[in-house]
Amino acid sequence: MTGTAGVFDVVAAYFSVLSEPMRLRIMHSICEEEKSVSRIVAELGANQTNVSRHLNLMHRSGVLARRKAGSQVYYRAADAAMVDVCRSVCDRIASQMDESAPLRHELRRLMPRRGPRRPKAR
Repeated sequence: MTGTAGVFDVVAAYFSVLSEPMRLRIMHSICEEEKSVSRIVAELGANQTNVSRHLNLMHRSGVLARRKAGSQVYYRAADAAMVDVCRSVCDRIASQMDESAPLRHELRRLMPRRGPRRPKAR
């Protein structure tokens, strides 16, 4: 990849991480604290195979970091910029909605805080 086209391909690949609703749900689940795969699966009410596939893709892209503790794998947001992008997009969408729209209130409620929390010392 060279030139301008290559640059835009890389940027598009970065943004494509957020192009799937399950990955957005995962990002929301862990944007503020590290969680085990089993906890993410339980919170999302999704099957483990599907969640694990998305977690691996997000980890490979650099958006998530992971660590292993015994048989458990824990994930956290590794890219504060991605959390900020999610927050900015949700804020933008909510600001364009009517004040009384239920979706607006839900977006505001779910909006991640500024930047991910750092994992607690163990």
